[in-house]
Amino acid sequence: MGDREITIYNCIEKKCTLRIPQIAVLIDPDKTDYLAELVTIINQTPVDFVLVGGSKLTKNNFSECVLYLKTNLTIPVIIFPGGYEQIDRIADAILLPSVLSGRNADYLIGIQTIMAPKIAEAKLEVISTGYLLIDGRKNSSTLQVTQTKPIAEDDYNTACDTALAGEMLGMKLIYLEAGSGAEQTVNSMMIEKVKSKVSIPLLVGGGINSPEKAIRAIEAGADVIVVGNALEVNPGVLRNICNAIKKSN
Repeated sequence: MGDREITIYNCIEKKCTLRIPQIAVLIDPDKTDYLAELVTIINQTPVDFVLVGGSKLTKNNFSECVLYLKTNLTIPVIIFPGGYEQIDRIADAILLPSVLSGRNADYLIGIQTIMAPKIAEAKLEVISTGYLLIDGRKNSSTLQVTQTKPIAEDDYNTACDTALAGEMLGMKLIYLEAGSGAEQTVNSMMIEKVKSKVSIPLLVGGGINSPEKAIRAIEAGADVIVVGNALEVNPGVLRNICNAIKKSN
């Protein structure tokens, strides 16, 4: 367990230290019609790791999706669980999120308490993640499931204080997300201000569906951009985003 933690989390951390932009792809196991095409593109582009999970899974194929990704990719497959049942021992790690932007105890510590013994049994590397839902002008599935109010898109003080508290509590990552398919991405000022307050890696996702939005997030201070919903519509946009980041870097 320790060796895998060094390999995955330290790799993310090292690239942050070297200011190398990272790209993560978020895959919803309920939406896999495009998966074969997406996996081909991922293998042809400098994607750093894949996140797999969803807030409202109905097809009961989580483990099947993880297995497919592990079989067909060489990069880490990391669980980003939307529920306590989303655990599989063949994954490389798990981002264990605590929804710090809300005050629903179930998603601050309740679900995690149920998951903890299962994660320990699976011997997964655990990357504790402070999750901040930022208002993306859409009623996201995360909002519906967690029943938590997002931080306003211009409430920089609350976001910064919350992220800083997360780091002080021992979180290894901070994840700013506007929600799946957000109409408005996390704005540059929000990213810049939060990044200035924390020293741990900063992930940013939600509504990143073009090279321009990806570059803006990175230039504002995102260490890792997470692309998900946009790829369900057009997997090829991943190539454009990766090429733009490579040129920018």
